[in-house]
Amino acid sequence: MIGCKEIDEYITNVEKGIEKADDDVRKQCELVKKAFANESIYVDKEQLAGYLKIGHMMFKTLYPWQIFATACCLCTYTKENKPRWYWALFMIGRGAGKDGTIAWWGLCLTSKFNKIQKYDVDICANNEEQAVRPVKDITEFLERPELYEKSKKTYKWTIEEVKGLANKGRVKGQTNSPKGKDGLRTGCVIFNEVHQYTDYGQIKVFTTGLGKVAHPRRISFTTNGDVREGVLDDYLYNAEKVLNGEEADNGHFYFLCRLDSKEEVDNEENWYKANPSLVYNDTLLDETRTEYLEWKKDPYKNSAFMTKRMNLPIAADEKAVVDYDYIKATNQPMIDLTKKCCVVGVDLSRTTDMCSVSAWFKIKDKRYVINHSWICTQSKDWEEITAKDNFKTWEEMGLLTIVDNFEINPKLIADYIQSLKSKYNILCVAIDDFRQSIFARELNMIGFSKEGKNLKLVRPSDVAKVVPVMESLLLNLNVVLGDNPVWRWACNNTKVISWRARTTSESELGNQIYAKIDAKRRKTDPFMSTVAAATCDLLLPDQVSVNTDLFRARTI
Repeated sequence: MIGCKEIDEYITNVEKGIEKADDDVRKQCELVKKAFANESIYVDKEQLAGYLKIGHMMFKTLYPWQIFATACCLCTYTKENKPRWYWALFMIGRGAGKDGTIAWWGLCLTSKFNKIQKYDVDICANNEEQAVRPVKDITEFLERPELYEKSKKTYKWTIEEVKGLANKGRVKGQTNSPKGKDGLRTGCVIFNEVHQYTDYGQIKVFTTGLGKVAHPRRISFTTNGDVREGVLDDYLYNAEKVLNGEEADNGHFYFLCRLDSKEEVDNEENWYKANPSLVYNDTLLDETRTEYLEWKKDPYKNSAFMTKRMNLPIAADEKAVVDYDYIKATNQPMIDLTKKCCVVGVDLSRTTDMCSVSAWFKIKDKRYVINHSWICTQSKDWEEITAKDNFKTWEEMGLLTIVDNFEINPKLIADYIQSLKSKYNILCVAIDDFRQSIFARELNMIGFSKEGKNLKLVRPSDVAKVVPVMESLLLNLNVVLGDNPVWRWACNNTKVISWRARTTSESELGNQIYAKIDAKRRKTDPFMSTVAAATCDLLLPDQVSVNTDLFRARTI
C-alpha cells in the first residue's frame, strides 16, 4: 500500500471494480503505485487535509476521482521537495465538475496550506466565459452568507481575481490576448477545454511566466472535441506511450476517462468510465440518458454525445471517411520509392484557394503516397480556415507551400510534378474533369495530355468507384504517408455521402461519393488529390492484393 489513505482507497476501488474505470485510468493507477514503490516520494498529508477541508466546504460531495487527483497532483512531492506530477491532463466527460475542480484547486493553491509565497494561478481558455467561470465559482463560494465574514479574513476578491491573504497568490482568468503576459509570475497555469487549441501558440503565451515561482505546474482539463491534429491529439498520442510503458512519465499525469470502445455505449454501466461523477449525480444521469436516445435516433446530428459525454469521437455514416484512428494509422514509415512507378493526382477548388498533388505508389499490399499542397493567403476563406495556425509548421515540414499572392500559379504545380517526374516513373496524371482546363497547357508542356493518353480526367463516377477501395485500404492500414498532418487534417474534413448519376431518376444506386464537411473552414484538397490518383490504381503493377470487384459502381 502507498500509505496515503485517499490514494490507496481510490486505487483499491478501481482494481475491485467499485469505481468503474476505463483502461487508461487503470494504467495511470498502476503508474502511481510503481512510482511510490520505486521512488523516494511522499504525500504532504497536512497539506492534503487542508485542501480537502476547503473542498468539503465548497461542495456537498467531493468525488473520489477529485480526491485522488488532488492527492497526486497537488500534494505528492519528491525527496527534493518538488511536485512529483507537475504536468497533468484530465479528459473527463461533460458535466463531471471540471470548472468546480479548477475553482477548488485555485483556492487551495492560494491558501495558507500552500507554503509557496505569491503562488499565482492563471486559468486560461479560448474564450472569456471559460476562463472566468471558475473565478466566479470561487467568489460565489466566498460570498455565501454563512462564510462571508470568515472569507474576508483569508481572501480578498473582485469580479476579476481572487487573492489569498496568507501566501499572497492570486487566481485570475486569462483570455487569449498576449498583451501583458510577459509580466506573469505564474505558479500554476490551468487550461480549460484544451481540445479547442489548434496549435501551441497560445499555450506558449500563457506559460511564459512559469519557473519564476517554485513548484511550477501545468494542468489541463477538457472533454474531447472535434479539432484533430491539434494540441489534444498530441497530448493523447504522448499519453498512449506513457500509459503503455513505452516511455517514462517525466512528471506527466494522464487521467483519461472515456469508453474503451464504441460498442460499450449501449450499456449504461459503461458511461461511468467516461464520467466518474455520473454515479453521484442523478440529474446529470437523466440528462445523459436523454442525449443517448437522441444520439441513437440521429448520430450525425447529435455526435456531441459521443464526443463530449463519452469522450470517444465516432464518425457517423455521412460524416467522415473512416474513424480517425485509421486516419492516424497512415503515419507509417515511408520507403525508398526512387525510380518506382506511380500515378499522380491533382485536386483544387480554385487557384485562389488551395491545391494539392499526390503521387500514388503500389508496393504489394501497401499504397505509399507523397503529398504536397499549396494554400493561397488571399483566399476569401482564409480568416475562417480552422487550421491556419498550423500552416507555418507544416510548411517547415516540407508538406505545404504558403502562396502569398492572389492565386496559386498553375506553373507551380506543373514544376512540382516535373520534379517528381525526374525521380519517379509517372505513368499518368489524374485531375478533375472540370478543372483540367486550368492546367492543360502546363501539363502538356511537361508531357501529360489527353492526346498522349497519360492524362486522366476524373469524373464523379470514377470517384464513386474509388470510395470502397479507399475505405478498404485505410481499414487494413495499407495507406502510408509518413507523418503528414496536412493530409490527415484534410481526410478528417471529408465525409461520405450517397450519390446517384444524373442520368437516372432512381434515388439510390448504392454508390457513395466524397463531400466537404465544412466548405469554408475545412479543406479537403490533399485527400481528394489522393482519391484522384487512386482512380488510376489499376495502371500500376502488383494489383493482386486489391479486390477489383470493389471498383464496380452501378451507374446508368
